[in-house]
Amino acid sequence: MDWMTDSEEDERFEWDTSDEEEEMSKGNNQEGSSAPPISVSVPSQEFVEAGSSRSSLLLHFVGMGFSEDTVAKAIKDNGEGQPEVILETLLTYAAIEKSSLNSEQSPLDCSLEGEEDVLEDDDSDMSNFEDEGCTEKSSDKDMKLSMLVEMGFPLDEASSAIDRCGSTASVLELADSIHAAQLAAESVDIEGRNTSAPPRSSFINGSSIKKKRNLLENQRLNRPVHGHKIKKLCSRQSEVNDEGFSSLLKIPMPMIGFSVPNQKTQLAHRKLPEAAIGPPYFYYENVALTPKGVWDTMSRFLYDIEPEFVDSKYFCAANRKRGYIHNLPIQNRFPLLPLQPRTIKEALPMTEKWWPAWDPRTQLNCLQTSISSAKNTERIRSTLVKSGDPPPERVRQYVINECKKWNLVWVGLHKVAPLEPDEIEMLLGFPKNHTRGGGISRTDRYKSLGNSFQVDTVAYHLSVLKNMFPNGINVLSLFSGIGGAEVALHRLGIHLKNVVSVELSEINRNIIRAWWEQTDQTGNLIELPDVQQLNGDKLAQMINSFGGFDLVIGGSPCNNLAGSNRLSRIGLEGKQSSLFYDYFRILDLVKNIMGKNI
Repeated sequence: MDWMTDSEEDERFEWDTSDEEEEMSKGNNQEGSSAPPISVSVPSQEFVEAGSSRSSLLLHFVGMGFSEDTVAKAIKDNGEGQPEVILETLLTYAAIEKSSLNSEQSPLDCSLEGEEDVLEDDDSDMSNFEDEGCTEKSSDKDMKLSMLVEMGFPLDEASSAIDRCGSTASVLELADSIHAAQLAAESVDIEGRNTSAPPRSSFINGSSIKKKRNLLENQRLNRPVHGHKIKKLCSRQSEVNDEGFSSLLKIPMPMIGFSVPNQKTQLAHRKLPEAAIGPPYFYYENVALTPKGVWDTMSRFLYDIEPEFVDSKYFCAANRKRGYIHNLPIQNRFPLLPLQPRTIKEALPMTEKWWPAWDPRTQLNCLQTSISSAKNTERIRSTLVKSGDPPPERVRQYVINECKKWNLVWVGLHKVAPLEPDEIEMLLGFPKNHTRGGGISRTDRYKSLGNSFQVDTVAYHLSVLKNMFPNGINVLSLFSGIGGAEVALHRLGIHLKNVVSVELSEINRNIIRAWWEQTDQTGNLIELPDVQQLNGDKLAQMINSFGGFDLVIGGSPCNNLAGSNRLSRIGLEGKQSSLFYDYFRILDLVKNIMGKNI
């Protein structure tokens, strides 16, 4: 991988870890390809002369990512008092545009076989229906069918809804009809989970029809997309699954898992499958917002345990949406003390002096493996200098979007800068200089930190182990990274008797070893380079040596799962993310070997 520093002229960046939701809010254009901001900061004469109501409406849809000319045309065609109709018109324009852009791509298969993948990866062109003999020309029905499929609805159910409601029904009315039919057909137990293998209709979880109608507007309002291309937006929204589209497991909002500190939640209870009950205890982590079906697959392999989805914004000043599958007790948890600051200005007080009143951010987005270039921060500075104080709304929105995208903070008048590695260490709960020195470059520090645990979040879940293992713990740490699990256990005051750390990166192994020595650990650190080479014989030898593992912990690579990875986001079939199956393989071996030794 080519990891670029902020001093390099080429503004290409590696995106291999982040939360999909944040990435969607940051836009699809990489900074190097974006037009100079000042060129879009001056509104057109038509926009200036419009009334306040029309100006607000136009700005609202432009902020979603539609072009100003397209929005103006939609408002003119439909009037200002029908924002829902305007939105549907804009989506239709976009779908037509996409059809023309993708006219050379492979046609959509008209059969129901394989329909779940329609428009998910190849953005199939509905106009190519005529090549398949389904219809003699692209029609309004075809367009609506395409949009419904992109929203995550199965092709057969979308077609039935159009037949049921008529081709003149709006897309949102058709979505309501499909959802109502699914609710009527879906059979669930009292905990809201299917009692048998899920039918096709359960690909869309139960949520209110009102939410369905507002899906596109609300999602777009919260996650604007720069430019007027909306390629794969609906299918991405179905993967995000805030509104229950196209996923068996619904990610809760807010993401607080079974509990988080200082939040009032109902007392949580869960019953683990017999095969999952420890010891050994296990704890698996990955990005929350994955392609559809990924968490269902991981849950099935990990003994049908329901994931616990948590956003680390409840533990620090940065968002980090993650899912955790584990068999740990969920009662009597406690947080690390002192509690971390929960806002940017509290965590980074030196920024407060320069923070403009028009920047409303209180928390950072997901901390990434890459940073903004010096050229980008200088472009922001020069734009603000030319724009006056306070800057026009367009300039403000541009600057805020860039700040969110790259987690830029204010360091002077009109000056923003990326976070320093030691600031990221603090936000993620690592000790100061944890990744510094020992020949580790600044770029490698960003990469290692971007792929790590948020220590406070993980420690909160692991805190139940302290009273269970007063004499210390034996840990099998898979995909150890920079030792987030080890740091969390150490900060909880749990003695690390034996730690088998399996980590491919030599840089990360050096970081863990240095931390182990600097914290005067008295236990044994056993380092292995590759999970794929860890077999039953090696595990049996270690288990016989020190009596077994108390905890198997790790998070396999998210390269093919994270929403920021637009090139190879192919789920668990990807080269890196398929290593999840090695986590399960090793865990199952440990359970079997330890079971025989009882």
